[in-house]
Amino acid sequence: MEVFGPAWKDHATRIEKQWRLLVTSDDLVLVPGDISWAMRTSEVLPDLEWLHALPGKKLLLKGNHDYWWPSSAKMTALLPPSLTFIHHSVYNWNHVTIGGTRLWDTPEYSFEKFIAYTPNPKAIDTPSSSLEEEEKIFKRELDRLEISLKQLDPKAQHKIALTHYPPIGASLAPSRTSNILEQYGVSVCVFGHLHSLKKECLPLFGSARGVRYVLASCDAIDFTPIKIL
Repeated sequence: MEVFGPAWKDHATRIEKQWRLLVTSDDLVLVPGDISWAMRTSEVLPDLEWLHALPGKKLLLKGNHDYWWPSSAKMTALLPPSLTFIHHSVYNWNHVTIGGTRLWDTPEYSFEKFIAYTPNPKAIDTPSSSLEEEEKIFKRELDRLEISLKQLDPKAQHKIALTHYPPIGASLAPSRTSNILEQYGVSVCVFGHLHSLKKECLPLFGSARGVRYVLASCDAIDFTPIKIL
């Protein structure tokens, strides 16, 4: 990630230092996608082993750059013991129940004015999609979100949603995603995707209509894990 500028210098070392300072073996760490630049499962193993060596249990969600991510059956076989994942499913941990999905881009809200744009030198050139295609993908992700949240444990003390793309705009105005989160009683939604945010714009997000929205992109939180509960 150093190719994105000085803010990312020694990022892996910085993540590990702060992680070991704050996370214990009894903690659960939510990782909302874009875990590795690997293209194949054979290439991602060093990154997964690096995560495995850090304290705590880790719950992974697929991001839009996680091209290495295989089927759920292969993921189960691939992941080291301290790593698990959700993929249109739920994960129950102590008094917490967690669901979610990747989501996708939507014209409902935009973050362009908040971002100091840096071209992605690792981006894979793909044919541009139409707004109609983007909307089709987004609606499919909304369906997957609802499928997941329907499985949340109704007896759990806390209901958390994990997404990769932001589920709501910076103004916290209602969105199609936020409506679903509220419908299923989610109290916290953790997500990533947004990078290179202008410092004067941070922190972004907050609480609205009973849901706390937490941006957990590494560079947005100074590579330091956030305590959710």
